[in-house]
Parts: sequence; structure tokens; C-alpha cells
Amino acid sequence: MTASVTASVADTRPDAAASLKVKLKVHPVILAGGSGTRLWPMSREQYPKQLIGLLGADSLLQSTTRRLDALDAGHPLADQLIVVANEEHRFTTAEQLRTSGKASRLILEPTGRDTAPALTVAALSIAAQDDDGIMVVMPADHAVTDPDAFHAAVAAGVQHAYAGHIVTMGIVPTHAETGYGYIRLGAPLGRAGTVDAHRLDRFVEKPHLELAQRYVESKEYWWNSGIFIMRASTWLAAIGHFQPAILAACEAAYAGGKADGDFFRLQRDAFSASPSNSIDYAVMEQLGSAPSVASGVVVPLRAGWSDVGSWDAIWQISSKDEAGNVARGDVMFEGSASTFAHSEGRLIACVGTQDLVIVETADAVLVADKSRVQDVKKIVGRIRAAGGAQAANHRKVHRPWGHYDSVDSGERFQVKRIVVNPGARLSLQMHHHRAEHWIVVRGTALVTRGEERFIVSENESAYIPLGTTHRLENPGKMPLEMIEVQSGSYLGEDDIVRFDDTYGRQ
Repeated sequence: MTASVTASVADTRPDAAASLKVKLKVHPVILAGGSGTRLWPMSREQYPKQLIGLLGADSLLQSTTRRLDALDAGHPLADQLIVVANEEHRFTTAEQLRTSGKASRLILEPTGRDTAPALTVAALSIAAQDDDGIMVVMPADHAVTDPDAFHAAVAAGVQHAYAGHIVTMGIVPTHAETGYGYIRLGAPLGRAGTVDAHRLDRFVEKPHLELAQRYVESKEYWWNSGIFIMRASTWLAAIGHFQPAILAACEAAYAGGKADGDFFRLQRDAFSASPSNSIDYAVMEQLGSAPSVASGVVVPLRAGWSDVGSWDAIWQISSKDEAGNVARGDVMFEGSASTFAHSEGRLIACVGTQDLVIVETADAVLVADKSRVQDVKKIVGRIRAAGGAQAANHRKVHRPWGHYDSVDSGERFQVKRIVVNPGARLSLQMHHHRAEHWIVVRGTALVTRGEERFIVSENESAYIPLGTTHRLENPGKMPLEMIEVQSGSYLGEDDIVRFDDTYGRQ
């Protein structure tokens, strides 16, 4: 730590010099509970944006897990990540963490309560293992293009957090943005490494356009990135002071929780009793009213940050052609400018388009003016209100054993393409309202049908009568691919009675 930072910290924390002799671990904490409705139709409730490769082969979650690789903040990095995720996304989240090669502690929220309770249970997890530690708190759905600059900013923030401050990363604004919260800067502090810092004066809510323009012109306001650094003990003291009901509910949920394989399940009723609140509202906007609890520090983040919050944001950070167009997938431009087109399969031909966003998936197409992409969430709300499946699921639905794709459907029938991972198996189950016909097109299936167990090979089939207990397994070393034809009076996914399930589903 540099002398200038020691001096600046000592101004507000007389015991800081002594505290800095303790080598606390740095704990990456990833908050992965978002829904990303503004990035529909790619992002859906059951497969939200943090799980999607919107910017490349890796999902946003996987990119976030790698963000602190090779960090040198003068303190040891914890052996595992802490990831707080929605229970509904647990299997896909766990699989993506596994394929990233990251050891992680996956804490499952039984219901969404926003970021303040999520961060609180992460802090309780650290306190239970290490008594204290420095948390680098990152949303799972942001993008950073300059990892070296990100590391420098984090290293500076760690030093201030070590001394008991709550650090927020601020983004120097490039334009008047109404979709972000803002931070008003206080007095400048000393440098930590190569990075300056400021005291935090106050957080302000998302402004209207005229106010946002004044903020940018004043140079006294930065965007709030949503990335925070603080000791676990500092956060627990702050949330206990400002939001005691949140702390009490989270303590009860954590104490009553239990380990379940790769997951830690919070106690449902206790966590559900927590007030829903964000980190900003619950604590950050109130820090100035109780300086004895904690004070705020703002560290600038100049690392190509984006919250990837809308299709316009993805267009802004993507490589463009000479006319400002961005193409993803099978796309052709003719006389187009400033257009973003993303194809998941079919050819998108753009002729004379300008300032448009076009996104094609198997079951939905979005066409939007780039200036109106924030309103995509209104479309999602209308789909949800009408009972449309496109708000919650893609046509391709991921399951812990593999995935299925609803290829076709009509009155009293549905056709699915099913892929079962090697060694995986579906639950032992029964349906009240439908029969199923399975046709294996690749691999080998082990079928349980009532008291029978038999092998079905390629180009062979099996029939499962209505009301018959059955199970499908892949005993082989290659994916099992098959076509399932369902027929009956009701074909909903809730017509499943499970008798045994490897993955603990009811």
C-alpha cells in the first residue's frame, strides 16, 4: 500500500494502519439473480441474459468468473467463488461454472429479493468460513473489455475496503444516460497504485434527460457500475444498522439453510420474509447519515465497462462495419446503417435499414428502433400477461440431464427433439393425460416402462402408454438424441408425477 493511501485512510479511520497488517482473503462474489427482460427474445425468465453468450462463446456469467484471474491486490484470492443465484437456474448455472473450471459455492435464493439480501447472505457465508474477508461484488451480467484496467481498479478498491470503507466503482460518463444511477463525487483522496479515488458524497436515482445532461456537464457525477468492494464485516454492520429486518431474515435463512450437493439452499420461509431492496437503496444512499457505521469511497473504472442492459448497449460495445452495422449469425446488409442484427438460425436480410435492432430466435423476432429498446420489457410484460410461453422459455429448454426442443405442436399432439447427456437420466415419472412415442435417432436409450427395462438403439422406438411409470436413461458415452411424439388431452409440462429424481426435483 502506498503512503498516500495510508494517509488518506488514516484521516477517517485512526486504526487503519493496524488493520492493514492483517491479510484478509479477497472473495469474488457474483450476483446472478437477474432476469434481463430488456434483452428479450434472447433473454427469458428461465434462461436469463447472464447465462447466454451475447458477446461471444462464453456466457456473461462465465466471462465474469474469469474477470479476477491473475488479480494482484496484495492479498490472497479465495479458493472459490461465491455465486448467489435463483433456484430456478441452479443446474445451468452450476454447469456453466463447472465448464469454466471455477470452484464455487453456489447459494440458491428460493425467491428473488433484489441485491441487498443476496449480498447479505454472501457476507454471512464468508463470515461463517473466514470470520472476515474482502468481497469484490460483481453482477453476473456485465461486460469489461480491459481486464488489466479492471484489475488495477479492483486492487485500489481492495486497499480502501481493507480500511473499512464501502467502495463503489464509478464510470466516467460519456453521454447523458437516463438508464443508470449516478454517484456524486466528494473530495479527492490519495492514489492507490495508479488509481485515484474520491470520497462518496451521495448516490442519486436515475435522472430524467435534462438532469442527466446537467450531471454530465458538471463533471461531479459518475455512473454507478453496480460493482462494490467491502469487508464482509463492514457490510453486515451497515445492513444491520440501516436495514435490520433484512439482516435478521438473512441470518435466519442462512442458519436454517442446508448443503445439497453443489448447492447451499437458504431456508425458504425465512428468506421470503426479507424485505426486497437493492444495495443502492438499502445502504449506499444512506451512508452519509451514519459515518460511524461506514463511509463510502468511489474508485474510477476505466475498463470498457457495460451493463449489457439493452440491445443498444450491445451494439455500442460491438465491432461494427464501416456503416456502423453489427451482424451476429446469418445476416446480410444492403444499404443499411447503424443496424444491429442477430440471427439464431434464419437469414436476416436488412435492406436500407437504419438505427434498428433485429433479433431472431426459433420462436420470436424482435424489430425495434434503437432509441426505444428500453421498452422491450413492456412487450415482455404483455406476453406474460397474455400467458405466452415466449416470456419464460425458449423453444429449446435446458434441463439438468440435457435439453429438449419443441419442434411442432397442434391439437392433442406435440413433437420434441430430446438430447440426453452421456450417463444422465430423466426422473422416474408418469403422466395422467398423455402417451409418448420415443424414436432414437442417435445413441442408445435405456428405457424403464412399468416393470420392464430394455435397450432402444438407433432407428428403433418405444411406446409409453398413458398412466405408465417410465424413465429414460443414456447409458452410453455419446449424447442420446431422440424424437418424442406426445399425444393426449393435455400436454403441459406440469403433467408430471415424479417418483424418483436424481436432481432432487419434486
